[in-house]
Amino acid sequence: MKSSEIKKRLQLAIVLTFTLLCAEVAGGLWAHSLALLSDAAHMFIDVFALCLSFFALVISELPANSNKTYGYHRMEILAALINGIVLLIMAGGILLEAFERWQNPSEVNSTIVIWVAAFGLCANLGVIYFLTGPMNHGHDLNIRSAFYHVLGDTIASVGVIIGGIVMLYTGWYFVDSLLAAAISLLLIGGAFKLISESVHILLEGVPKGVSIEEVEKELTAIPEIKNIHELHIWCICSNIYALSTHALINDQKVNQVESILEDIRSLLKKRFNITHSTVQFESSPCANQKIFCDIKH
Repeated sequence: MKSSEIKKRLQLAIVLTFTLLCAEVAGGLWAHSLALLSDAAHMFIDVFALCLSFFALVISELPANSNKTYGYHRMEILAALINGIVLLIMAGGILLEAFERWQNPSEVNSTIVIWVAAFGLCANLGVIYFLTGPMNHGHDLNIRSAFYHVLGDTIASVGVIIGGIVMLYTGWYFVDSLLAAAISLLLIGGAFKLISESVHILLEGVPKGVSIEEVEKELTAIPEIKNIHELHIWCICSNIYALSTHALINDQKVNQVESILEDIRSLLKKRFNITHSTVQFESSPCANQKIFCDIKH
């Protein structure tokens, strides 16, 4: 999916979410519903997350320069990390509010709560539709972080509807607290996953689904390569992988090495989605390789 299409979908998602935010604030004040007002606060965080994702996408498209040689792709990861932290704080706030409401349940206008929550559910499903396309193209962590925000709010809308129906017919207002607690636990799980993946990339960890041992095995299977060492693989962002390594080969002319380099690049791109690679060719073992071999033996 093209970047322009992703940005257009994000803009539509922002408009829908902001409209829902206004509706829930009005409905919460009208119905004297703390649940709706709390969900409106949740919706405000969603608007923030979507705007942050849009901003990060725009910034990441800025061209590379002499100071930012990889460009601004890491803005995606920073946005995802911030979204994850905000999501965790938000979930903690919901959990605390659920405990307080459990101790002091209050009566609300359940009919208004149900109708406003139903509108919220429809709007959230619309936002999910706009974000599903980008989610399925490139596995963008930034888009996924915004998607998790909206998904959590969609589940919250379902919970509010169910809670509103139960309260309407039974008067059991403590049900609202139970649903809020369950929703917060779900959000905490998603937040920890986002934070973990973001930190892993910022620490330049090996991309998930890529094995150092497997890459080394595939590269040494190329007939001209005797040995691979000083192998490093990391993420520039969630869908751009980079590699650097030393390759021990027979002594030969530079123009003969170019075909080996092309084989390496083709293999890395096809098998491991590694599109940025730096290979240092050597005709004799380097000092670091000797030390490493001595340690292994």
